[in-house]
Amino acid sequence: MWLAALAGFQLSLGLIMAIGAQNAFVLRQGLRREHVVPTVLFCASSDAVLILAGVAGFAAASAAAPWIGPALRWGGVAFLVFYGLRSALSALNGEGALKAGGAGSARLGTVLVTLAAITWLNPHVYLDTVVLLGSISAQFPGREWAFAAGATSASFVFFTALGFGARALAPVFARPAAWRWLDGAVALVMWGIAARLALG
Repeated sequence: MWLAALAGFQLSLGLIMAIGAQNAFVLRQGLRREHVVPTVLFCASSDAVLILAGVAGFAAASAAAPWIGPALRWGGVAFLVFYGLRSALSALNGEGALKAGGAGSARLGTVLVTLAAITWLNPHVYLDTVVLLGSISAQFPGREWAFAAGATSASFVFFTALGFGARALAPVFARPAAWRWLDGAVALVMWGIAARLALG
């Protein structure tokens, strides 16, 4: 049970660590100390809904069509290898960057609408949570919900740390090298998970 939860936690954390529009937005809100609690709760809750939907939906689909499991397993391996490659290239090219945004305070409604668009209109969110995490949960028969609990808790831990730790991280991430190290770490995590998944 604990191994399934830990696997879910590690995989989810590795996936959401990648710098993207959502994480950059949360960092921006944290740096400005603006609506941090609603921002963190919105992101983590959205992830939780998608992860639970992926685990529940995949369990039902794999029971109806057993071939789905192996197909998505290898699809997941390919996706993780590609994801890792993208992060590795970003680390080598130094493409990671964050612009905290201009001065002025945005209304909470505006912040949440923007965040909803960034989160729910991003196809990679569905690939990461519903498809990838849902399919990998099947590798833990009878412990899928422990896997889901671990994956969901990773979202709450990560977004809380990102939102409230942004001020402390600001001097660090003012240097491009810090983003390169982060992207490099993400690449290694993705490739490690892909190797474990490929080897069963």
